[in-house]
Amino acid sequence: MLHVAGMLSPLAKLDNISGAALQMQRELQWFKRVEARLASLLMESKEYSEALSVLSGLIKKFDFSEQWFLFFPYLIKYKEKETSVVLSVKMVSQQQTKDSGSKKLGIVAPQDKSSKEMKSSKKMKFASSSAETESQTTISDDSKTSRGMSTMPRVVKRKLQKVRPIVEYNKMGKGIGQAHIEMQSYIGVLARSRVPLVDKKWSQIPKDVKEQIWEAVDMAFVVGQGGKKSVLASAAKKWKDFKSTLTRHYILPYTNDKEKLSHPPETYKFIEKAQWDAFVASRLSQDFESVHSQHAQIREKLEYNHRLSRKGYAGLEDELEETMAGVEIDRSTLWKRARQDKHGNIPDPKVAEKAKLIDDLQKQVSEGKVRVDGSKDVLTMALGPEHPGRLRGVGAGISPRQYFNLPKPQRVSFDDLLKESLRVLLQEETKKMEAKAREEALRMEARTKQLVEAEREHFLSQLSQLIPNFDPNILKQRISQSPKNPMSSDKASCSGGDVRSLHVEDDTAKDEEKKEEKREEEKKEEKREEEKEEEKEKEDEEKHDDKVIEVGDYSNMDAPSSLKSLCRYVETTILPEDKILEFKIDKEVFGSDRDTFLLPEDITQFAGMEEIGATVVAVYMRHLHDVLKQAKLCSMVGFIDPATVSANSGTVAERSRLVAARLQKTDGEQIFMMPYNPGRHWILLIVRAKKETVYFLDPLPGHRVVDEEAKNIVNSAIKIYNSHIGRAGRKAVIWKTLSGTPKQPSSVECRYYVMRFMRDIIMDPSLAFENTYAKGNQEASYPQEAIDEVRNEWAETVFQFIK
Repeated sequence: MLHVAGMLSPLAKLDNISGAALQMQRELQWFKRVEARLASLLMESKEYSEALSVLSGLIKKFDFSEQWFLFFPYLIKYKEKETSVVLSVKMVSQQQTKDSGSKKLGIVAPQDKSSKEMKSSKKMKFASSSAETESQTTISDDSKTSRGMSTMPRVVKRKLQKVRPIVEYNKMGKGIGQAHIEMQSYIGVLARSRVPLVDKKWSQIPKDVKEQIWEAVDMAFVVGQGGKKSVLASAAKKWKDFKSTLTRHYILPYTNDKEKLSHPPETYKFIEKAQWDAFVASRLSQDFESVHSQHAQIREKLEYNHRLSRKGYAGLEDELEETMAGVEIDRSTLWKRARQDKHGNIPDPKVAEKAKLIDDLQKQVSEGKVRVDGSKDVLTMALGPEHPGRLRGVGAGISPRQYFNLPKPQRVSFDDLLKESLRVLLQEETKKMEAKAREEALRMEARTKQLVEAEREHFLSQLSQLIPNFDPNILKQRISQSPKNPMSSDKASCSGGDVRSLHVEDDTAKDEEKKEEKREEEKKEEKREEEKEEEKEKEDEEKHDDKVIEVGDYSNMDAPSSLKSLCRYVETTILPEDKILEFKIDKEVFGSDRDTFLLPEDITQFAGMEEIGATVVAVYMRHLHDVLKQAKLCSMVGFIDPATVSANSGTVAERSRLVAARLQKTDGEQIFMMPYNPGRHWILLIVRAKKETVYFLDPLPGHRVVDEEAKNIVNSAIKIYNSHIGRAGRKAVIWKTLSGTPKQPSSVECRYYVMRFMRDIIMDPSLAFENTYAKGNQEASYPQEAIDEVRNEWAETVFQFIK
């Protein structure tokens, strides 16, 4: 019976196996066509003779590359002899045999369970169905006793079975365990076989070659998020080591033997001859000789060489954690263990001396005689200060800042780092926004004073033109003294008795007595007017309880009939009883229950197309939610409460958290509509959290820019959302300005246009608003009928609350 890749049974001696001629081509185009067919035929064949017959047929049908054996390593070796290729299959016995004749039969006994592979007590984890680790098969020549080149047959077999081991990592992010060891070996196979042998740096290798290596590793192992960078870095090092091995073992020792250098080594027959010749020429050049000599001198300066091989410090620490459970393993212990042989001895006298010093220091630390502090630990005391950028005793890729500045034994998680960075960012942005707001307030205050003063001067100049010989100083004095001056009120008009009651005498009047009489008369007249006003106020107070509300005539108001009825209700019911409209917005609208209210002026201002607040907009969003609910589209569109995110609703950090909490309740591709008021103007933001995209709709004409505070709020909210779902996310959120929206005709319609934007978007079941409002589709203003539809729906919603 034939068993392949670790399941082979002993077979009789294979003599004189003849195969069809193979034309050696350099392409690997055959692989996808043959891979599945060849593997299944080998696994299904009952007898070796049947397998050989099938292989002969395939050989005749397809042109194979010299690298075919790397993908099917249980077909162990071949030799090129003129026009024929001899194929042989190395069989692996399942039981160790002592029969001396087995050597003649070509049977190789596997290692027993005490081998290195079986020593580890940890079992390999798999991403799919369970699988066992098979023994490794290697390629070798008959004339050599070395193990030959690794081909990782069990990895190939698991790929065919679609079984992917999970690579594990330690607390420092370094790979450990059997799966990591196998992955590194497999990366080495790929680096040697798939990367061309050229005298270039890794950065100059084509990207598609690197991508092929990554895809091959990703198909064979579950590497984890962010593993591509480490895999390609490992491939770069192994490719460099491979070129160094070829140089040291197969080129430099044979500089005077051109015959030896004329063809690739027998072990690496897959190397193309043209590549090999070019590589040999580069290694025998004077430039390389100079570089090689420099690096050799640097290498000689290394005093304390470790004996870890490919296990590395991560693998050593993983082994020690099993034998030293519950003990924190210091890097000085790792450094010392890394230089011991398998018997626990340190052959190098210099290293042994430092190891003894480390033992003494560790003893003093345990006794309290010596104190360690941060980077000044036992290993630093024994070997001297660390050089910048690297750390001894922990392996490559770990910096002193990373190792010492984090709490032990538990490292700070990515989420904690993200939250801290966001907290600092939000604090800085909050300070900037507060300073900007204070500066803007001072600027507005100064501007307001200038406008008031200019308006007053303009009024006085006009008055001077109307009244001959008018002295403006007299009026200024009277304005400052009179508490009932009409100019003291924003709503006051410029007409009033105070101005008309001024008696300005002609300059020709020279009789001082007449002037004095005039003044006396003015004072008496003012006193009489004040007495009349006081009496009138008393009468109003007495009649307050019996007052009759005079209902306004709304028949000529330019508003929908429902809104007119609502205004009558306000004047006849709400105002006399001094009430407000209180109601509750359900949790499903904004993600949490909200108790809110409408004032009478909110309704009258809405009826008069005046400025409105966030509560009025929220009421209409409550109506739109009902529309979505009836159409069963709530899973596609959601709303963010404008009262919780607009300006003066809290700090940027607080508002970001509120938006993030709403986004966390998203369902797939759901979009969220977020009306936003940065200050006396309304815009609409549409947040698509899953795609990290935000759309900006502004009803004002011209080139509009998103408010920085709104950007900070939404960007921070999406980062928090990504952290919540465990996604790294983009470096920056995508912001798209949809400039093709209808534009408001004056300065007061922005809030009504924003409500109409939301209505139009949800009325389109395809939610194709991005195309509808794209640049170039700019429309004219909405007709008043379109705005009145919104006002009518708003009024009907308010009536529902009243009922």
